[in-house]
Amino acid sequence: MTGKDGTAGTVDPRLRSALDGVIDPELRRPVTELGMIPAATLDGTTAHVTVLLTVSGCPLRGTIEADLRTALSEVPGVTEVVVDVGVMTPEQRRELQERLGHHRSNPFADPDSLTRVHAVTSGKGGVGKSSVTVNLAAALAAMGRTVGIVDADVHGFSVPGLLGITQSPTRVGDMILPPVVEVPEGVDRLPQDSAAGAGHRSRGVVKVISIGMFVDPAQPVAWRGPMLHRAVEQFLTDVHFGDLDHLLLDLPPGTGDIAISVGQLLPRSGVLVVSTPQHAAVSVAQRSGTLAEQTGQRVTGVVENMSAMVMPDGSRMEVFGAGGGETIATSLSERLGYPVPLLGSVPLDVTVREASDRGVPAVWADPDSPAAAQLWEIARALDRQGRGLAGRSLGITPRG
Repeated sequence: MTGKDGTAGTVDPRLRSALDGVIDPELRRPVTELGMIPAATLDGTTAHVTVLLTVSGCPLRGTIEADLRTALSEVPGVTEVVVDVGVMTPEQRRELQERLGHHRSNPFADPDSLTRVHAVTSGKGGVGKSSVTVNLAAALAAMGRTVGIVDADVHGFSVPGLLGITQSPTRVGDMILPPVVEVPEGVDRLPQDSAAGAGHRSRGVVKVISIGMFVDPAQPVAWRGPMLHRAVEQFLTDVHFGDLDHLLLDLPPGTGDIAISVGQLLPRSGVLVVSTPQHAAVSVAQRSGTLAEQTGQRVTGVVENMSAMVMPDGSRMEVFGAGGGETIATSLSERLGYPVPLLGSVPLDVTVREASDRGVPAVWADPDSPAAAQLWEIARALDRQGRGLAGRSLGITPRG
């Protein structure tokens, strides 16, 4: 049995510390805090532990069992570990949801939310918007941030493939747990300054939800406006992301139903416009940024993707032209009445395509490549942008 605080009821004190160090791979919290360990005893040199999975078909059962065995085998005097696996009852699952504070509401629309929300948009397809989204999320995670991605491009979803995700989300009652991608060893780039890095000294993760995790990849998603709106709304209300530093939404190109829905559901989100330098892409990208004027959002920056290709001899080949990103930033600044910066120009780099085909972001696969280096800089710029505290409660009362 577990106590009301979620801690295990009959855990041998000699095993407590080891069990506290076992983190649920989806919820990213200790299994002892989640009510998953109803019993753990030490009989001579044998440690017996019972673990309750959230659902019977938990895709990470093997990982949880292995982590428990590893942790308990390191307890002094333990030579054998026996793991008994059970499943939570419906009541226990409801208690878990309450413990996590999960309610069917959109937490990112709360004025007090400190999650920075970035709606990544483009005027037309084929400009690498999804690749930019995934790589920025991966870079932020490598900087120690906890990042979520909503693949809102329902008709053209691609984010799971770009991150190599094959795992399905886990449904616990009306709560959906998104697949989690961890930063590989060796690519951590934690902020060195204490102010930026406070509370973020461990590697971050990327949590992802996509309609592609629920449908046959070969089956087209033939939905119209109301269903598209409902899909995005469900991603924001039913999916338990937990506390996020950043949430990125990969929007479909253009100014259609989903872009409007995101403006309604997340009115405080920032809009990040992605375009190639090509003139044809620039003119339509400006329209996608101008939509923010109607939805009440703010354009936080422009990313020029597929800019000049760096040749082996160091020269630059401007395959798609030059200066498009600066043109968009200048035009939007004049139209919207506030500065819209060009956050960076990502060169056309074959390593991005090769890494994407392998399901690994380029910032992880080849972090020092020309494209990755620019993506790191853009991610740092996003991370430095203030959350804004206007209208938010600080939880303090002035003393007169």
